[in-house]
Amino acid sequence: MYLIFNKKSIAAVLSAVILFAAVIVSGSGIRYALSVPASSSVSWGLSFPPEGGTPKGNLPAEELKKYNAFYVGDTNKKQLYLTFDAGYENGFTPAILKTLKDHGVKATFFLVGNYIRTEPELVRQMIKDGHTVGNHTYSHPDMSAISDPEAFRKELCELEDAFEEVTGKKPDRLYRPPQGKFSTGNLEAAEKNGYKTIFWSLAYADWDNNDQPDEDAAINKLMERTHNGAVILLHSTSKTNSLILDRLLTRWEEEGYTFGELKELGNGRNE
Repeated sequence: MYLIFNKKSIAAVLSAVILFAAVIVSGSGIRYALSVPASSSVSWGLSFPPEGGTPKGNLPAEELKKYNAFYVGDTNKKQLYLTFDAGYENGFTPAILKTLKDHGVKATFFLVGNYIRTEPELVRQMIKDGHTVGNHTYSHPDMSAISDPEAFRKELCELEDAFEEVTGKKPDRLYRPPQGKFSTGNLEAAEKNGYKTIFWSLAYADWDNNDQPDEDAAINKLMERTHNGAVILLHSTSKTNSLILDRLLTRWEEEGYTFGELKELGNGRNE
């Protein structure tokens, strides 16, 4: 079999190579990208500057704002935004909720349909305590692989329906892409459905239940990367997170940080 290349096909190949080269994986498993075409799936990733600096995302904050999407708040304010992702209950959420209540901190829990259906009491407790429940989709698929607008919308709407059945309330329109996978087409679709897309600017490897991080190492990693306006992603399935949360919140408070709510992002357009 022979391959015949003309100028157009060579240009296409070069474009593909450039796009592939724009997405690399570091030793810590974080991806970086130079650009995100509308139809291409990319995993959200960050590059970290010196301690205390604001990380850079796949798309700059100003570019994300065009799609009502955010990954960081006002970098001039010592304010943090605490979020938890959960696809199932692992026994640690009651302790997390108690610690948040003890500190008077409000968080956003990005939940999937399975969690809402199987843990209605905990969901109601989140709302009673003043927390926000965000939309992590109903079945946690790779949303960037869904090109049909109705299929995309269905994942969001089914989660909304489940939440309303359990709480009697409409959920806040905050969306976090499962696995952080997205395309600009996804961001447009979320915005058309009335959602803010929320990524993050601070996270660590806390999701593997069989390989939980050391408590002190986890605190040190998070503290050294804390920055003004940080949107913090933790997993409520993590035993380590349940054990360190009190110390972590205390450290942040001692350093003068306060905690904001995600629905504030973009309202003043000053982030």
